[in-house]
Amino acid sequence: MTHDFATLATPAALVDVDRLERNVAAAAAYAAAHGVALRPHVKTHKAPAVARRQVAAGAVGLTCATPRELEVMAEVCDDLLWAHPPVGAAKLARVMTLPRAVRLTVAVDDASQVAALSTAALAAGRTVYVLVEFDVGMRRVGVPAVPAVVALARAVAAAPGLAFDGITCYPGHIRQPMDAQNDALRDLQARLVAAVSALRTAELPPRVVSAGSTPTMWRTHEVPAITEMRPGTSVYHDRTTVALGTAAWEEIAFTVLATVVSTAIPGQVVVDAGSKALAREPLRGAEGEGWAAVQDRPHLVVQRMSEEHGIIELGDDPWRPAVGDLVRLVPNHACVAMHNFDAVSAMPTILRSSTRSTCC
Repeated sequence: MTHDFATLATPAALVDVDRLERNVAAAAAYAAAHGVALRPHVKTHKAPAVARRQVAAGAVGLTCATPRELEVMAEVCDDLLWAHPPVGAAKLARVMTLPRAVRLTVAVDDASQVAALSTAALAAGRTVYVLVEFDVGMRRVGVPAVPAVVALARAVAAAPGLAFDGITCYPGHIRQPMDAQNDALRDLQARLVAAVSALRTAELPPRVVSAGSTPTMWRTHEVPAITEMRPGTSVYHDRTTVALGTAAWEEIAFTVLATVVSTAIPGQVVVDAGSKALAREPLRGAEGEGWAAVQDRPHLVVQRMSEEHGIIELGDDPWRPAVGDLVRLVPNHACVAMHNFDAVSAMPTILRSSTRSTCC
């Protein structure tokens, strides 16, 4: 199908709906085939229209990072996980105003969070389900030792207004290519088994063991302790997931449309997509340079950026675009690039996205 992009002001976020729907279906089919619940993270797309597709495909609920994401996604789904430390009275009060029909689960890693969450839940007259965050190697949030997991679970179970539901972790430290994750996945399984065993001994059996990561998603079944998976980037994929072997280039659903604005310097092309469109995040856990790649010429990358300019060095490539030509770019990380846009243009229609202005 030929698409008329000339009417779009650039830089613009584009979503290939056919690829999007195939990605949604693939994640749902994998989860169903392996008996794992699917709770995708909305941080990648922030779009109710996309979330509805995920829920319709079989997602048991959605994962959110911010109060605004929770508010927006409460219109789409009645089972939400707030996967971020619940710190701050204003945030807690805001989250407690979610519709009563929403089953709200919150991840915690500190006793002070448990106390504050209990107070907020009681004031709101609702029960909040709680997952204890377990650090399995990312060293970002989560208690790092099994005894601390058990102690925090006990605190949750004893707190009025709260219900202990299990444990959660983010194995984001596993950034190796998919075929090189064996040792890391075995370590993840061992850590989770130890935590689950200790909780059962303490008569606090976890109903849920939730883990999320697109780089590991297709190997989740090799970590049998996991009962729920939370991939985010897989809905669109990006240059990083392809480099890690999690996706094929043809599965990337999100690109940034840019316009060639200068060819004045020989051997390079300047486009109107810089760091404020593509985001300045390097390829993580994978080899490769630059900040984005040309969709139909992946060997050509945006090697330098300023806020509103992206510079593509052409080298020996015979491609010589003219000023005014349109270029589709694949960012290194779809999540942080998508956040720079208030709407996405879907081919051939418009999908309203809740990004910076409405969902952060």
